[in-house]
Amino acid sequence: MEEELDEPLLAEGWVADEVWEEFPDLRLRTMAVPRGSGKTPPETRERLRMLSDRFRGAQAIAMRRAPIPSAYRVFFRHVGLDPDTTRTPVEEAAVQRLVKGGFQATNLLDDALLIALVETGIPLWALDAGCVREPLGIGMTDDGRLAVFDADGPLGTLFGEIAHGRGVTKETSRMLVYTVQVPGVPGIFVDEAMWTCLGVLQNDG
Repeated sequence: MEEELDEPLLAEGWVADEVWEEFPDLRLRTMAVPRGSGKTPPETRERLRMLSDRFRGAQAIAMRRAPIPSAYRVFFRHVGLDPDTTRTPVEEAAVQRLVKGGFQATNLLDDALLIALVETGIPLWALDAGCVREPLGIGMTDDGRLAVFDADGPLGTLFGEIAHGRGVTKETSRMLVYTVQVPGVPGIFVDEAMWTCLGVLQNDG
């Protein structure tokens, strides 16, 4: 039977003073999800197939000029990343779709994150809520890089891989999904991305 999840509570993360002074519109949003991942159900596989059919070469090339992907490209440049070398998450997803011939199903969580990314342009990440201490925030590491933090320290650089031992595993029973909202991205798109992700997670087969 399909599991019904409660309506998500989107929480606002903190931003360190030195980061806020340079990027006053940078935000971190989180959503607690009372479940772990699981196998990809047939309905989600079909949704990925349909997305693959809609998302072909021409769309991938034109995508970077759309408002949301463009905002992430601009922010990448502001923090010293060349988006033509270090691709933004949605552009990386587009490249992988072209290379692999379609969006590949892996597991329920990763598929939910991918669908939300492709449909909205907003990247999401997920943590094992039992392995972090909330609230999350954005701060600066000792070597001067922007990173996502919990109360114990950095969880990973902004847009980078999650630190070992903090990601979702087969034993995870509660997840914490988060996103980095860069300047130029309206909050309504973040809400849509979170709801899209949650909607896929509700379809657990």
